[in-house]
Amino acid sequence: MAEKIKNLINGDWVDAVSGNTLESINPADTYDVVGIVPKSGREDVNKAVDAARKAYESWRLVPAPRRGEIIFKAAELLRKRKQELGELVTREMGKVLPEGLGDVQEAIDMAYYMAGEGRRLSGETVPSELPNKDCKSIRVPIGVFALITPWNFPTAIPAWKMLPALICGNTVVFKPSSYTPVCSARLVEILVEAGMPKGVINLVHGTGEDVGEYLATHPDIDGVSFTGSTGVGERLARICGPDREVSCEMGGKNAIIVMDDGNLELAVEGAIWGGFGTTGQRCTAASRVVVHHLVYERFLDMFTKVALRLRLGNGLLKTTDVGPLINEAQMKKVLDYIEIGKKEGARLVIGGKACTEGGCAKGYFIEPTIFADVEPKMRIAQEEIFGPVVSVIKTNDLNDAIRIVNGVKYGLSSSIYTQDVNRSVVAERDIDTGIVYINASTIGAEIQLPFGGTKKSGLGHREAGGRGGALDMFTKWKVIYRDFSGKLQKAQIDKG
Repeated sequence: MAEKIKNLINGDWVDAVSGNTLESINPADTYDVVGIVPKSGREDVNKAVDAARKAYESWRLVPAPRRGEIIFKAAELLRKRKQELGELVTREMGKVLPEGLGDVQEAIDMAYYMAGEGRRLSGETVPSELPNKDCKSIRVPIGVFALITPWNFPTAIPAWKMLPALICGNTVVFKPSSYTPVCSARLVEILVEAGMPKGVINLVHGTGEDVGEYLATHPDIDGVSFTGSTGVGERLARICGPDREVSCEMGGKNAIIVMDDGNLELAVEGAIWGGFGTTGQRCTAASRVVVHHLVYERFLDMFTKVALRLRLGNGLLKTTDVGPLINEAQMKKVLDYIEIGKKEGARLVIGGKACTEGGCAKGYFIEPTIFADVEPKMRIAQEEIFGPVVSVIKTNDLNDAIRIVNGVKYGLSSSIYTQDVNRSVVAERDIDTGIVYINASTIGAEIQLPFGGTKKSGLGHREAGGRGGALDMFTKWKVIYRDFSGKLQKAQIDKG
């Protein structure tokens, strides 16, 4: 029986004004309807933004440690319900259960981390150049944020956005992906149960066309945080204009470099995880592997043998290694890119077709696919595919490998496998990506450091924690000078 999900507006769970609905489908079994959600429109957005605007005036004055206590309680609730929430992620999005549980764990980690920020949110106190005067800078909230999230991390990414926004004293209108709305609703339910006042969080379901763009450009929205495709992110940045904060975390065409002195067994593990984990549906997926010519054939043989052992199926089954694509449109897009790779002259080593038998018969499955003899300028080596397709590219030396890695429009994540510390230092210095891994895959970011990329991978502030992370997105600086001398003092003039 499909679950009926509602919008949350000003503390009330309500249907869309129109009464229209959407279905959320299990991508591993299209006969399984996970939930029925509102297909919202502009009137629903208007009500949600109005509620958030009104709630902001009181929420911003709640002491940050108190806001942190609510988020800490949400962390505890998430931890207690991790198993059921992880199973829901797997059922609604398709990733295998260990990854579904990992998705929820990221939300737990972020909740604990941001709860602690309630007692930090640190600014700076510095000495004045004049007597009997002090100076400080503090973080203050910005206002009402539109948060627009994708389907591939339906619990983690909403938590990445909502929790820092809330701890900083902002209110939010949250528009999750229409492909994974039930997971997002569960997260919001937990925050409400933890004690979030009405209107502080507002949840509006619907499509990007009907809801997302209108919400992002609403005149009473002060900031927009978006994760999704580069095309949509760039359009949002243009139409939102300069009068609001905008942060867009977008695509990637990430690469692993394997040098001739690298641990090949470890590199193969990293390439398997990076290329086929989450069925390649990560912005940090390793869709390119750039291999030194001296070990190219050996690596390709090892990589292929391991990939052939990967088992497709429903992610809730312990025997499954790789789950489905999110929907039919994404499956068609990936199959189209496979045909493009063939026509470009790349050598199809394994895979290359949909799986429609056995446990795959009711879902959107594509076999793990490896192309060899790929030229760096081929479309399959340049464009984000977002599926289980990996291009293996031969390189002459480290400088050539770095040139290949940098030779795309994206700059999110990268990796190098080498035992030479000097090579690793050159790579981390010269690779133009926001994240660099040494002897690890392109996947594995931790929430206490900022997350994001260069070039077409990101616009605006980074996500997650640490300096330059989400707190900078969701606050603005205020500088305060207090003069207790009892007389007019003129900085720079009296000093002389």
